[in-house]
Amino acid sequence: LVFLFGTMCMTMVRYAQTAAALAPEPRMKKFQVYRWDPDKPGDKPRMQTYEVDLNNCGPMVLDALIKIKNEIDPTLTFRRSCREGICGSCAMNINGNNTLACLNKISTNTSKPTKIYPLPHMYVVKDLVPDMSNFYAQYKSIEPYLKKKDETQEGKKPYFQSVEDRQKLDGLYECILCACCSTSCPSYWWNGDKYLGPAVLMQAYRWMIDSRDEFTEERLSKLQDPFSVYRCHTIMNCTKTCPKGLNPGKAIAEIKKMMATYKEKKAAAS
Repeated sequence: LVFLFGTMCMTMVRYAQTAAALAPEPRMKKFQVYRWDPDKPGDKPRMQTYEVDLNNCGPMVLDALIKIKNEIDPTLTFRRSCREGICGSCAMNINGNNTLACLNKISTNTSKPTKIYPLPHMYVVKDLVPDMSNFYAQYKSIEPYLKKKDETQEGKKPYFQSVEDRQKLDGLYECILCACCSTSCPSYWWNGDKYLGPAVLMQAYRWMIDSRDEFTEERLSKLQDPFSVYRCHTIMNCTKTCPKGLNPGKAIAEIKKMMATYKEKKAAAS
């Protein structure tokens, strides 16, 4: 028994030594994160640096933020939910680009820190959490749902759509309302109270061209002012930054064409 116990101890020691020898060198990565707590009197916005070993962290920026919150600083505040690029909760500015933290891979260059800010030109609630109230109010204003003239048949029969008409909605319905595009638009920065912005306008266009919707003209008439649509100057930041690969700029251009046709019809009728 003594011999067996001694052999087991020697084996365990050798195993521990081998494991230690094979353990990878730490890959420490710095993350500089925007911090601001409105509940702390006199607190001012600042950048706080955290170090994370990439060997013990998932591949995405959101993985690093979750690790920081769970293991280093529980006061760090940010939004997240699905972790699959579907909910849009973790939208933020990472290294100068508006994107989703759950889809943004951590750079393996450990000599260069990753800089993380909340979405730009929005009021900040705390740390990486922006105030989305105005954005959601604008989305509500376009009535983003199917509208029919005869509401008596609502829910009583299906609204059929051809394959061709359904395909027109591709590249529009996939929007997850993360606001990455709108908060990358200079026109939205300066006129966010009046200009609807790329995300909301793309959703407005999605309902305008839906063959089942019967309020296209009414939707167009609500946008007949100098700001709702025409603040778009085709800078195309929106299309460049969209984490879902959509093209809000093209949708806005199509709305402008529809509005021109609508004005011509209205002038001819009068």
